[in-house]
Amino acid sequence: MFTNKTLNRFEHSRWSMAVLFVNHGHGVFPAFNPLCSVFLHPMAYFNWNDSINFLTKLRPRRLWNAAKVYSSFQLTKLTGNPVQWGYPISISFEPTTSCNLRCPECPSGLRAFTRPTGMLEDSFFKQTIDDIHKDLLYLIFYFQGEPFLNPDFLKMVKYAHDKNIYTATSTNAHYLTDEKAKQTVESGLDRLIISIDGTTQDVYQQYRVGGKLEKVLEGARNIVKWKKALNSKTPFIFFQFLVVKPNEHQIEEVKKLGKEIGVDQVRFKTAQVYDFENDPHQLIPVNNKYSRYKKDASGNMQVKSGLGNHCWKLWHANVITWDGLVVPCCFDKDATHQLGNLKTQSFKETWHNDNYKQFRRELLTSRKNIDICANCSEGLTVWEN
Repeated sequence: MFTNKTLNRFEHSRWSMAVLFVNHGHGVFPAFNPLCSVFLHPMAYFNWNDSINFLTKLRPRRLWNAAKVYSSFQLTKLTGNPVQWGYPISISFEPTTSCNLRCPECPSGLRAFTRPTGMLEDSFFKQTIDDIHKDLLYLIFYFQGEPFLNPDFLKMVKYAHDKNIYTATSTNAHYLTDEKAKQTVESGLDRLIISIDGTTQDVYQQYRVGGKLEKVLEGARNIVKWKKALNSKTPFIFFQFLVVKPNEHQIEEVKKLGKEIGVDQVRFKTAQVYDFENDPHQLIPVNNKYSRYKKDASGNMQVKSGLGNHCWKLWHANVITWDGLVVPCCFDKDATHQLGNLKTQSFKETWHNDNYKQFRRELLTSRKNIDICANCSEGLTVWEN
């Protein structure tokens, strides 16, 4: 373990330590790669302003925690025995399960949850952040639902921002009014992902059922306007284009649209399809580059990555639902694998509890038998240029 004297030395040389963070063609992450899944994007998506902003969030304790998490993950892979020395580098906090849209591959849009639905309370959020902010580097305000439907959402963003945590969220942009856009910039949000899955209303609504493309574009213009008006370097704004069969012909068009609106980037994401063997909604794109799936020798669809008995995500991140349930990752959308409850146990107690140890052990021996792993993107290139 590092001594206080060593940590103080790190504090005086924080920027010299930043040389560990290099560009490997996947954005910015340490040379030993513990944050690769946070910035796992092709070289075309690298952005200096966003990367420098991210580096300002580094602290000796957070770096040391990342090193412990990464080394324990590597030791686990080497020995086959679960070891966890640190705390999460990144977490996802669910602002709400509510959503205004009806997307066909989303349990929130389909109203298909069996777990309770509701809104994250500001007081509970602050209590949890107070417990973990010294080790936490990256906070994603998203799991299910539309974050801007929670009236306290931007207050929580501001609270995390004041703790010097890198904050990100994903939105369908229907609620980015002029006033809300101004408040978003003022909150200190570091990254804003705007889902735009079509450049014409007829294509957009095939996946974003119930959505209005013009509302999305209006919201995007509002946030770009206020970012300029307030002379703010944040949030880093990008269009996320979820590539599916109905919209794959509009890839070049959305690039032009993003430039016209003035967003920082346009990024292309592969889509998770629940029933990928049958693809009932005909979503798997023809262009194999943008598909998470491929046909095997028998002609059956399978996940490209295969299922190795290891998972980096389970070591460096997790998800907290609006009501305090701790689940392994974003693929457990209905919270069927509850590893803890922060209403009855602190986060740090939960992270090292028996449930977590058992789940890690099961994953190392037979990941293919864990239902939420069957359609997992671990090991895949989720973002394509």
